Amino acid sequence: MGKHTTHLVWDWNGTLLDDILAVVEATNVAFEEIGVEPITLDRYRELYCVPVPLFYERLIGRKPTAAEWLVMDETFHRHYAERRVACGLTEGVEQLLSQWKLAGRSQSLLSMFGHEELVPVVRGYGIESHFVRVDGRTGPSGGSKALHMERHLAALAGAGAISPAHTVVIGDAVDDAVAAKHVGARAVLYTGGSHSRASLEAAGVPVVDSLADAVDLAQGLAG
Repeated sequence: MGKHTTHLVWDWNGTLLDDILAVVEATNVAFEEIGVEPITLDRYRELYCVPVPLFYERLIGRKPTAAEWLVMDETFHRHYAERRVACGLTEGVEQLLSQWKLAGRSQSLLSMFGHEELVPVVRGYGIESHFVRVDGRTGPSGGSKALHMERHLAALAGAGAISPAHTVVIGDAVDDAVAAKHVGARAVLYTGGSHSRASLEAAGVPVVDSLADAVDLAQGLAG
């Protein structure tokens, strides 16, 4: 594999894993803990942003207190974990990952989901072997994906012939495009996750409605 072979960095939640409904349900349970009315999927996608405390501020009209944030964060993760087990991979994921690997190309997975939880979950879906590296978040919730991406690509560069200039990030959030730009990579954003199409298009990168289209675009962006 040479430096001019496109490398894919996949996002997990809302991209490879079709879990947006579980996320919204867990968010609404967290809101109930502090007396906030539930929201719809469309409203979630319209307002979603990172860091998550800012997203909560946009949704409830004020900044959550430190105590409220702790309650909401714990409640969200507990109820999300219960609902995640019923979530499947996004349509066509297994085939896309397998075909990319069989073609001699590399791919990795980068997520803001906690690393110690992420690795066994990915393994449980039977796709871990497709990735040269799987990195989840190692710090507290609400950190920077840009810095996480920087560490991820540095590790990949140290392990083999993978360069940011020939890397494409595939994700469902504006934060994925921001993180890609931070390290000098490209990005393609997918509409099946946390953001509305309008929000994604504001990032100034290609936006697609299927992961198959994302992979097709990626081959031309950095190959």
